[in-house]
Amino acid sequence: MLGAARRQLGSGPMLGQFLRRRRPAAATEAARGYSAAAKEMTVRDALNSALDEEMSADPSVFLMGEEVGEYQGAYKISKGLLDKYGPDRVLDTPITEAGFTGIGVGAAYHGLRPIVEFMTFNFSMQAIDHIINSAAKSNYMSAGQISVPIVFRGPNGAAAGVGAQHSQCYAAWYAHVPGLKVLTPYSAEDARGLLKAAIRDPDPVIFLENELLYGESFPVSAEVLDSSFCLPIGKAKVEREGKDVTITTYSKMVGYALQAAEILSKEGISAEVINLRSIRPLDRAAINASVRKTNRLVTVEEGFPQHGIGAEICMSVVEESFEYLDAPVERIAGADVPMPYAANLERMAVPQVDDIVRAAKRACYRAVPMAATA
Repeated sequence: MLGAARRQLGSGPMLGQFLRRRRPAAATEAARGYSAAAKEMTVRDALNSALDEEMSADPSVFLMGEEVGEYQGAYKISKGLLDKYGPDRVLDTPITEAGFTGIGVGAAYHGLRPIVEFMTFNFSMQAIDHIINSAAKSNYMSAGQISVPIVFRGPNGAAAGVGAQHSQCYAAWYAHVPGLKVLTPYSAEDARGLLKAAIRDPDPVIFLENELLYGESFPVSAEVLDSSFCLPIGKAKVEREGKDVTITTYSKMVGYALQAAEILSKEGISAEVINLRSIRPLDRAAINASVRKTNRLVTVEEGFPQHGIGAEICMSVVEESFEYLDAPVERIAGADVPMPYAANLERMAVPQVDDIVRAAKRACYRAVPMAATA
């Protein structure tokens, strides 16, 4: 669909207006679990400020991708960077993901720190050979002689009304590959701290943003706004503490899980919500520690269920904490079908807050099991 839009509208302001019309505002999310915050920041501004500060601190950092320069990014993530750093460090590319991704990997081989933006991660499939065979494997195949400090970033997962070819979640795809690190920010704090960590990391990082979160505002503390702020890769965050059931999730689904936890609390169920932040490496210690406390687990993800992130989490808990489980693990995922275009079917294909609430109740034996209602 975006390709058709490009052919009809070109790559200027009209395309940006089209994209903004296709992107409804995300629902306000309650109970985020933040405190002592001085101000609020959108995810878009958090990403922009992280890029700006890292480019200012390290002249080897540069940004490349479609419309990142003159148009300031399809989603305005790179706003102001071309004027500040010039065309040598903010490079507009042709619509050829395989080409500019290969150039980025080659630059990383030679000691630069490229940030490659995909207008959507669906387009990264055009460049997947460079990402996996050229970037992910080179350090191992060279016995540590070649580092590939590169970030691949852009919107991932379902947006709104963009069809099956532009709505996939690639978390499980890339988390399958040794040599890659896969990060999935939810809040402004996540976006700012994790992007800084990704840019500074010596290895290739897949940075999966969510289009519907760009305009969402989150409380941020003075610590988060400090230029030295950076989050550790591989560490999850407990967004809300609880004692009855653990809910693990990432990206936009964190907000849904927090809404579900608020609903559950009114019915006497205390849910602990874990924002994974990092899919590879996965914070297995934090997940298992929570399950050993609550004795129940619900995994939530937008992606397809088969071979998904939830399946990996389930196996980790079975291997390390099986004897602590008081109920079967519940897995909530996207429908196992290509994303429908029709809005009513699209909503049915993506997990909703009610789905999480029902799963948590089943885990706590507070609802009729699905098999009994089938």
